[in-house]
Amino acid sequence: MKNLLFPALLLTLACSSPKSEQEIFSEQQREVLDPIKKPDLEPTLSALEQQLIDQGMTNVKDAIPGIMVELKYSTTDNFFGMDVYGDLTEAYLQPIVVEQLKKAQEMLQSEHPTYTLLIYDGVRPRSVQQILWDNLDKPDSLKPLYVANPEEGSLHNFGVAIDLTIYDTAADSTLDMGTTYDFFGYPAYPDREEQMLLEKKLQLKHIANRSILRKVMKANGFSGIGSEWWHFNAYSRKEAGEKFKIVE
Repeated sequence: MKNLLFPALLLTLACSSPKSEQEIFSEQQREVLDPIKKPDLEPTLSALEQQLIDQGMTNVKDAIPGIMVELKYSTTDNFFGMDVYGDLTEAYLQPIVVEQLKKAQEMLQSEHPTYTLLIYDGVRPRSVQQILWDNLDKPDSLKPLYVANPEEGSLHNFGVAIDLTIYDTAADSTLDMGTTYDFFGYPAYPDREEQMLLEKKLQLKHIANRSILRKVMKANGFSGIGSEWWHFNAYSRKEAGEKFKIVE
């Protein structure tokens, strides 16, 4: 038995002996030539997006399959001609409002399989509302006609209002609603549609398309307003103030 142990001990010592210069050099070559393996890194959130998450908002696209987002205030394609969201490209809302919106999306797609909701704006922090208020080139007495006073807060600031339209994936375009988003004038007013039809500033197809949007939104707890076909609220101002805090 001793004779067997002795050669094994020698073999162990040989294996654990210091590496030769050639071996060390070969390992260094492999480290240089091998592709660099970088760890999978999660995308870094912008400060504004992290702020929304910290205040309890839900990313709409994470919760609603197939819904589309094109934040107009992350571009200059809006009434103010300003990009006020910067790196933010995702729409956020109160979680309970996202659940209502999910049902609206499901209803829309069950009735019109090629249609999907396209969000233009969701929660709008009061800090952003202040930027819009300060940069609106109107007297303070007229500003509330275009944007809510940030001191009072709007339903967008509570995360319970949404601006949106319908996108037809088959046609690869939005439905024609008769005006663009953020159009300030009677043709955009749901309350003036009959008048605009008589004055030939709207067509029947525009009203029909708006009716599809109104139907799925109102059936799932949203209410529209008289001056913007794209805007819907999940709560009244009083209800929002009782249930939620303003997103700063």
